[in-house]
Amino acid sequence: MHTSTRRLGKLLGFLILILTIPVFNQAQETMQQIDSLLRTFYPDNAPGATVRILRKGKTVFNKSYGLANLISGTPITAQTNFNIASLTKQFTATAILQLVAQGKISLNDKLIEFFPDFQRGPGNLISIQQLLTHSSGIMDHYDYTRSTQLKHATDQDVLQAVKGIDSTYFSAGTAYRYSNTAYCLLALIIEKVAGLSYENYLHKNIFLPLGMKQARVWAPGLSIPQPATGYEFDSRRQQFIRADADESVFFSTQGDGGIYCSSDEYVKWFRGLQEGKILSKEWIRKARKKQFEIDKVRGLSYGYGWFIGEEEDPEVAYHTGSNGGFRSISFSIPGENYLVLILSNRSGVDLEELAMEINKILRVASKSFIKLGSLISFQDCWPIFAPCKETIWYLTSFARNWNAKDMALN
Repeated sequence: MHTSTRRLGKLLGFLILILTIPVFNQAQETMQQIDSLLRTFYPDNAPGATVRILRKGKTVFNKSYGLANLISGTPITAQTNFNIASLTKQFTATAILQLVAQGKISLNDKLIEFFPDFQRGPGNLISIQQLLTHSSGIMDHYDYTRSTQLKHATDQDVLQAVKGIDSTYFSAGTAYRYSNTAYCLLALIIEKVAGLSYENYLHKNIFLPLGMKQARVWAPGLSIPQPATGYEFDSRRQQFIRADADESVFFSTQGDGGIYCSSDEYVKWFRGLQEGKILSKEWIRKARKKQFEIDKVRGLSYGYGWFIGEEEDPEVAYHTGSNGGFRSISFSIPGENYLVLILSNRSGVDLEELAMEINKILRVASKSFIKLGSLISFQDCWPIFAPCKETIWYLTSFARNWNAKDMALN
């Protein structure tokens, strides 16, 4: 009887192995297909990207392509730190929600309560919630900042530029207009309420609790461990041009796009959100739910630091970013613990399209992922999108980089 049982166990084990082999082979072929796709965009001798895919919370794809720096020839790895541009807004929003959850501020608090010398019209009417959802109507700081007198603009410079303006693009809470200015002001609110610099607050309340030991908020003179250098691709000359912090006045503002981290570190962030480590799951759910509708026809909304697809199953939360030569995208389906992350140090690759292709290969339903389309002209996109941060001459930059569609969501 004992021998028969042992034989039966061996037979079942053999059958399981036989049935598993095709599934394993299919998974291998799928990952090879994704790898081949990425290699067409990111050759070994050019600036590149690091790509991470999580399914059910587990890493199923983790590869890096190209060079972190063209002069040193340092290859990109999962530990290379990129400026993640507007993915920073997730962190800024979460920090604000932490303070709200602690009862230190309210989403309904107005600008004037934190900046008493702000123009009383906008200052009395614009709330924290409206800043979070890009529905404040606050004027963009680019035209009002004395950029010729600055090498690196700060969030404080942003405040000085807009606090005396008594007009807005629209009445607060009535429309949507993407605003880097709003997130710079949110970073300053965090500093005022917490009594810490924006970087020190994130370090203490987000980075350290999540084990993000290498994450940094860029500031002049700060050393970034294992950094990538940003590059713009000049299609006319067919070459890469350095486009990093020293090449851009507005690269250095923090609350809207100042964080550097690696794909390893970002995964810790994503898992921390999924597990409710630094904020209750209820607040995290609110951050990744529709808070302000952008386009009812296309089913596009904004949460707190995330773009939100149609409210259907599965629900999608995502964001892209652009700063200097850096491009990034984080596409997630929180309910399925699914993430596609691409961090890149070059322009000229459509990361939205790339993420959609990866989803197709993995047969992941992404109907809720709204691809925003190419930037035909600055004037056409202006009512919804902000100018890219990478240069004060954003009109020129948009014209030069019209094919970098993810710039629209910086």
